[in-house]
Amino acid sequence: MHILDILDRAKPSLSFEFFPPRTESTWEDLYQAIRELEPLQPSFVSITYGAGGGTRELTHDLVVKIKQTTSIPPVPHLTCVGHSEAEVGEILQRYAAAGVTNILALRGDPPKDQPNYDWSQGEFQQAADLVRFIRNFNASGVHPDPRGFGIGVAGFPEGHPSTPNRVDELDFLKAKVDAGADYICTQLFFDNHDFLDFRDRCDLAGIKVPIIAGVMPVTSIQGMKRMAELAAGARYPAKLLRALERAKSNAAAVERVGIHYAAEQCAGLLDEGVDGIHFYTLNKSHATREIYDTLGIGTRV
Repeated sequence: MHILDILDRAKPSLSFEFFPPRTESTWEDLYQAIRELEPLQPSFVSITYGAGGGTRELTHDLVVKIKQTTSIPPVPHLTCVGHSEAEVGEILQRYAAAGVTNILALRGDPPKDQPNYDWSQGEFQQAADLVRFIRNFNASGVHPDPRGFGIGVAGFPEGHPSTPNRVDELDFLKAKVDAGADYICTQLFFDNHDFLDFRDRCDLAGIKVPIIAGVMPVTSIQGMKRMAELAAGARYPAKLLRALERAKSNAAAVERVGIHYAAEQCAGLLDEGVDGIHFYTLNKSHATREIYDTLGIGTRV
């Protein structure tokens, strides 16, 4: 289904993110998580794409596997970095041929072995360039859906780490929407006030597309530290840190604290009429299923 149909049918949308594993055993772990989450009938699942296209083929294989073996619409990530227009065109043609209907268009991170990556040398310098390219691809009529690919882009409620000027940040986001994005999916955050303020500022900037809130429950202290590295600039509210500090000697208690906090966060977002919630699952099902149960939403029709 095209993302516009998905978001119109499911209000609010509830969706998950997975990443392509690199070993056979972790592939089986992921398939088990997908089997456990599919009864929750997510609106869609997104599939990440490594820095510099590092998991390009793995991402494609996982997207096609989910498309062929489940009822869940897959939304592959696609990044600008390290790709020519010809390469992106080839990727889009492969997804169109596989019946994939939606793309999450991102600027992406440079390869880890290129800390001084020169963005000015690429054919895509901003995510808006990628969105515009996909829109032009849609106009070519190659995709079996006459609307072509639905397009999502990223938003950053706590601010983008490389754009400290928050005014410029909203200008960049609006450029992506004006280029043709259909919806925004945000980076994870832990304070709903950050998201609600971001949503209000988007409205003031004339950004009128649906905004889906990204949520990731803390399930371990080490995981929290890794999360802080991956989502540069992520802020942990004192309320959450105090609860984790009390529980830190007991791994199971830490997980319960994190899931409880995320469930309260989701309940607050639902009360505020959020367009959707996107769960960063880390390829696990337990925390997300616990949050569903706590919210009382269970299996959705």
